[in-house]
Amino acid sequence: MSDVALGIDIGGSGIKAALVDVANGALVAERVRLDTPQPATPTAIAETVAEVVRSVRAAEPDLVPTAFGATFPAVVQGGVTMSAANVDDAWIGDAAEARLREAIGERVHLLNDADAAGLAEVGFGAARHVRGVVLVLTLGTGVGSALFVDGVLVPNTEFGHLEFRGHAPVERWVSDRARREEGLSWKHWTKRLDTYLRYLAGLFSPDLIVLGGGVSKRFDDKIAPRLDVGVPVTAAALRNEAGIVGAAWQAHRMR
Repeated sequence: MSDVALGIDIGGSGIKAALVDVANGALVAERVRLDTPQPATPTAIAETVAEVVRSVRAAEPDLVPTAFGATFPAVVQGGVTMSAANVDDAWIGDAAEARLREAIGERVHLLNDADAAGLAEVGFGAARHVRGVVLVLTLGTGVGSALFVDGVLVPNTEFGHLEFRGHAPVERWVSDRARREEGLSWKHWTKRLDTYLRYLAGLFSPDLIVLGGGVSKRFDDKIAPRLDVGVPVTAAALRNEAGIVGAAWQAHRMR
């Protein structure tokens, strides 16, 4: 087997981790998941991450990771979390990468969660071998974004936090959470999504838009037939494993 890296996906509701074959982006063992502690403070999350990592390594003692990567729902600059989405505000300005390194006893490469998902799609999924501008959106509790130019990531774009048509941030209007909480039909919600995607397409002229998150499961029957964006739009391929795979792959590349 080629190099194996460990990917950790830290979210507001769950913390997941698994070993990944960085040659093909495939998980080589079952992932481990624990609920995100509440309140989701830096100390509590770091302890839970350490527990998840111990469980992964104990389950596969013969597979030794060559790198450790982690995602976080925040802008990440120089290993510091500059914002906080669905976790405690104490993360804002925290030296998160160093904190996780101390918790698990290994060097950790930390990046934004949507950026990690996008890297997985560019490396192994729906955007593999696509040149030009690729925009990856994750539609869930909020809206995450990852922007690529010829496969190179432009980090921390946070397009879900734009103000659009009086909605600030726009994710409160167009996320899957908004669809569920407002009781919107797929037809009504997809009309909103189409409007938002056409706006982003006008700003960035993407060659491809990739939609991830929970709604990607309904892309073919509920979403695609109602889109008229003017550029190709497709569903993400890696879905719930994208954050883990992207974190592991990027950590391997950054060794």
